[in-house]
Amino acid sequence: MRSRLLPLLIVLMAGVLLALGFPLAASQAAAQQQRVVVDRIDDTTRFAALAQFVTAGDEQTSVGPDDDERLHTLRTELARYQELYGISAGVFYRDRTAMATAPVHWRLPARGELFDAYYSALLGRRAHNPEQVWPWQRRRLAIASPIVRDGDVVAVVVTDSPTGALRSRILHGWLLLIAGELAAMALAVLFAVRLTAWVLRPVATLDRVTHDIATGRMTSRVEESGGPPELRRLGRSFNEMADHVEQVLEQQRAFVADASHQLRNPLSALLLRIELLGLELPDGHTEAESVKEEGQRLAQVLDDLLGLAVAESSGSRRVSTDVAELVRVRVAAWEPAARHAQVRVRLDEPAGAGAEVTAWADPVALSSALDAVLDNAIKFTPADATVTVTVAVGVDAAGDHAAITVADSGPGLTEEELSRIGDRFWRSARHQNVHGSGLGLSIARALLAQSGGGLAFATREPHGLEVTLTVPRTAPVKAQPG
Repeated sequence: MRSRLLPLLIVLMAGVLLALGFPLAASQAAAQQQRVVVDRIDDTTRFAALAQFVTAGDEQTSVGPDDDERLHTLRTELARYQELYGISAGVFYRDRTAMATAPVHWRLPARGELFDAYYSALLGRRAHNPEQVWPWQRRRLAIASPIVRDGDVVAVVVTDSPTGALRSRILHGWLLLIAGELAAMALAVLFAVRLTAWVLRPVATLDRVTHDIATGRMTSRVEESGGPPELRRLGRSFNEMADHVEQVLEQQRAFVADASHQLRNPLSALLLRIELLGLELPDGHTEAESVKEEGQRLAQVLDDLLGLAVAESSGSRRVSTDVAELVRVRVAAWEPAARHAQVRVRLDEPAGAGAEVTAWADPVALSSALDAVLDNAIKFTPADATVTVTVAVGVDAAGDHAAITVADSGPGLTEEELSRIGDRFWRSARHQNVHGSGLGLSIARALLAQSGGGLAFATREPHGLEVTLTVPRTAPVKAQPG
């Protein structure tokens, strides 16, 4: 969720900054140009004031000793202005002839932006609003002001300014604006990261606790970790639900354990009386023996139910365990039972005899789970066949783990049966004649779950079943006090 929410927030914030940045950049460029335009209007207005009092006779004279002083002053001011600022300037009559220009031979073009500014001033407009100059445009800026005498426009002052300095100022302002936008974007990204972490922290905690409960760690709870009020309230509601579920499960386990224990005593007394009764029956009577076998089967079911209840309710006592050595001990313990069933049990050492494979597990729980799996494998393996036990180290999405694989040579299971194996009381319809209660693998799974491990099943080729017990090799993380 973080990988989806964070880019969305960043894109939205970037869109807002860009939506504000473009108008601001255009406004900044317009303001820079407007300042230049105002300066040029002031300049043309000053030159217009000088040219306004030049007489018609004076306008036709050439520069010399007899020239009118005001015309000479106008030409001198225009020349100085062009020399200082590099801006071409001139005063032109209505017929486009020049009164005074700088440089001297500068003339008005017949078309273009400069002519448009001149023509606009002839119509009596005080200033021409030129088109916006952008940093990538190599243009000149034309400004014109009319010279009015007796209510009529008699001439026009025109300036033709280079825009290099203007474009540089606009570009400099844009660079500062871009730097500000990048700084704002960095702050926005930091804010988005912090906001996403704040919003998703309780979601991540809830996801982790949900996984813990789904894998059997019923005591895991959602701790107060900040976030929006709605998610904090969801966490509290989840804890209340988990408490209620755990309470119901504990009641169920207690009922199963109590019922199994309470039924075991009268059943034992009943089996004793059946055995005594069988002594009084004539030889060859088989009914009493059949009743006794069914009673013993019922006693085994009660014992398995009690073992399952204890396995599900017992706490985990994980320590660093030599899994390879534990497997050697348990395989040796099952050798007599295997010989009695005419089955061979072969242990594949991980890296030669005496090699260690350490993992964090409850040794008692792991031994009991392995016993249940070995019992099941020997039970379904035909005579003169082999049960292979392998110890290895693997890596999966959960991290490093030690794996114990028990592969038998029995009839195996179909794909549909594989999806149900390990369920309580489930047995294949093809194996109903084999002694058992259908609880052995359920007990093994419950015992492994207490150690943070798991139980997996697969078909063995060409026939048989592979059962893999896994326990983590990483030390358990201790819960931090709230």
